[in-house]
Amino acid sequence: MAIQPGKAQFENLQRLLKIAYDEDLGAGDVTSAMLPDEVQAKALFVARQPLVLCGGAMLKVIAACYDANIRTTVSKAEGEALLSGDVLASWSGPARAILSAERVALNFLQHLSGVATITRRYVDAIAGTDAKIYDTRKTTPDWRQLEKYSVRVGGGCNHRNGLYDAVLVKDNHLAVLARCGAAKPLEAIAAELERVRGRLGADAFIELEVDTPEQFTAALAMPVDIILLDNMTAEQMRQAVKLRNKTGLAGRIELEASGGITLESVRKVAETGVDRIAVGAITHSATAVDIGLDIEIK
Repeated sequence: MAIQPGKAQFENLQRLLKIAYDEDLGAGDVTSAMLPDEVQAKALFVARQPLVLCGGAMLKVIAACYDANIRTTVSKAEGEALLSGDVLASWSGPARAILSAERVALNFLQHLSGVATITRRYVDAIAGTDAKIYDTRKTTPDWRQLEKYSVRVGGGCNHRNGLYDAVLVKDNHLAVLARCGAAKPLEAIAAELERVRGRLGADAFIELEVDTPEQFTAALAMPVDIILLDNMTAEQMRQAVKLRNKTGLAGRIELEASGGITLESVRKVAETGVDRIAVGAITHSATAVDIGLDIEIK
């Protein structure tokens, strides 16, 4: 079953759409106003390159923002791999309104499909391993729900939504504890984790970042669900997996690789046996794909 946007994504879309509408249209489209009011048109959304579609399910909402008389037909599914020249959707209705809405619609489609496309490349690169690709909080401000949706459409998984729904203790947290006088920051945070877990939701998790094999060994004895292996070598990750499994914690503690992982290196990381691979680039560095709008006058 194809992934579809839900309430959170449409709320995010509506918020951004209002900003985009006001920013682009302003007091009115002075160019399209020169066209006859009665002219009807059909517009085809066409892929100009191979891509993974994301955002087609939102075109009806975008069209309605400009004119309720624009009719939307979506011909390709969310997450479908398209070839250059494929028609993914169409608009039919007042030519003026379609031309006014064109750029904003393409901005959403191109960006969201760009996230889905790069995510799919990472997912395909580790096919056959047990690892999964996860996003991060490195999202565009106010686009988080839509970008994380695009990651799922591309076949990836979502990490925490924000600072509020899971615990992730990073090196800077430990550095602050050390600055406050904690001789052993990991032990100091361990006591806090036990206290915090009781306040977390049922689906929340506790994750701890480690930078060295010594920290990793200590983390295995702590009340955590995930250990993040930050900027470790493939051999260090492989040894961490081996130790985790040897201590019988394979079913309880997941291992997540993070830090500068690229399309060229992700397969090697996955083959170490880690469960999760965090890739900030699938959101913060996703390139917009090329999608065009071709007009046909009725």
